[in-house]
Amino acid sequence: MLFNSTEFFIFFPVVVTLYFLTSPNRRWLILLLASYYFYASWKPAYTIILVISTLVDYFCSKAMGRYTDEEKQKRKPFLYMSLASNLGILLLFKYYNFFNDSAAGIASALNMGYAMPAFELLLPMGISFYTFQTMSYSIDVYHGRIKPEKHLGIFALFVTFFPQLVAGPIERAGNLLGQLHKNHDFNYDRVVAGLRRMAWGFFKKLVIADNLALMVNQVYNNPTDFDGISFAIATVFFAFQIYCDFSGYSDIAIGAAQVMGFRLMENFRSPYFSKSISEFWSRWHISLSTWFRDYLYIPLGGNRVVKWRWYYNLFLTFLVSGLWHGANWTFVIWGALHGLYLIFAIVTAKQREALAQATGLAKHPQLLKWTQVLTVFALVCFSWIFFRANSLADALYIITHMVTGLNNVGESLQNVYHTVFMDQGLKVFTVSVLAIILMEMVHLIQRNGSVSQLIMQRPAWIRWSVYYLAIIAVLLFGQFGNQEFIYFQF
Repeated sequence: MLFNSTEFFIFFPVVVTLYFLTSPNRRWLILLLASYYFYASWKPAYTIILVISTLVDYFCSKAMGRYTDEEKQKRKPFLYMSLASNLGILLLFKYYNFFNDSAAGIASALNMGYAMPAFELLLPMGISFYTFQTMSYSIDVYHGRIKPEKHLGIFALFVTFFPQLVAGPIERAGNLLGQLHKNHDFNYDRVVAGLRRMAWGFFKKLVIADNLALMVNQVYNNPTDFDGISFAIATVFFAFQIYCDFSGYSDIAIGAAQVMGFRLMENFRSPYFSKSISEFWSRWHISLSTWFRDYLYIPLGGNRVVKWRWYYNLFLTFLVSGLWHGANWTFVIWGALHGLYLIFAIVTAKQREALAQATGLAKHPQLLKWTQVLTVFALVCFSWIFFRANSLADALYIITHMVTGLNNVGESLQNVYHTVFMDQGLKVFTVSVLAIILMEMVHLIQRNGSVSQLIMQRPAWIRWSVYYLAIIAVLLFGQFGNQEFIYFQF
């Protein structure tokens, strides 16, 4: 079920109403049934995978809980069983054909025979999210950071909680499990705050992301029809499309959970205002970046090792992060690029500081800051080319033709106008740009305080005017074609 669907606008109020009308000790059951229905509405048969993942991790963690920290070695077989189950599901459904096709390509290049068949399996929605969530639970139980959950129903709800089931945030048991045991009474202010957060998410998704998608898809799905100016515009638009699409989902998920009394972790903090790639990753998809930090980068040794090993740890972490996003070489290269960005930043730290001094930028903090922000944004946009391109060949075509048409900018812009804006409507372009400006103004205001709090401090007529204007903007300018969220494919 999509958040931006008619079904959800019926489903959510019904679930919330039943949730608050049910006695507190039975509310978990309402949410569990609702969560399974939410997922089954996509493809009922694939709920079996959810059930298998839930049962394996539940019983393995209970088995680990029988041993004390001094008997940690005895927990290992159960940890390995849990990890093998989750990674095995991921490998089969998401990566088998990728590795199989890659092996077949290598065999063909070497004139060797290769007969392994491909599997025609539909990728289960959100599989990378809920498998990572359950793996973190098992690992935390193994290390003794949390106690295994005894209530199977509560644990199943932790795995399937519908607001964040298919696209995160990837929650930790230490945050969400305890909340599932608590009673959350109806609170008007909290419900309004949650609905306000959901409305902001719908605005970002429907008004910005889905409008931008019309133009981005036109260019990226037909790269040979365009030149450098078109690629630059489409790539910048995609940067905002993917941000608004994914952070919009997170806002809706966080807001929906808040309505019912649950607090999910923040997943985005204005990432395009970052002054370094490292800062970017502390602001972008925070639940995933911290997952890789805690469960891969630090166990590899983090930065507490010799330099070459530190660089290796960084690069491998981002390489795996790229692969997590998709079974395609474009995603692997995207992850590798970010790993190289970080290594380059570490290696050149002194030289860049000296350059700032030599050019005089160091004497103008604001100018230096915005130079860094624009540089990081440009690097991130370059990497987005690989993320969005339909194939490695398309990505390479776009990069190698990025500077074409610069000798005749007027003609290039005319081509963009006639083949993109005229087809999709100049209104779409105007709405998208104005909405992006509004969003970034909100982000700038939030640096000095919560916009939500500012609205709450205003008189009722101003508050409700803002709410109605937001709803009208979504209804007038949103794209209502049940466009899937980008991260559903991961």
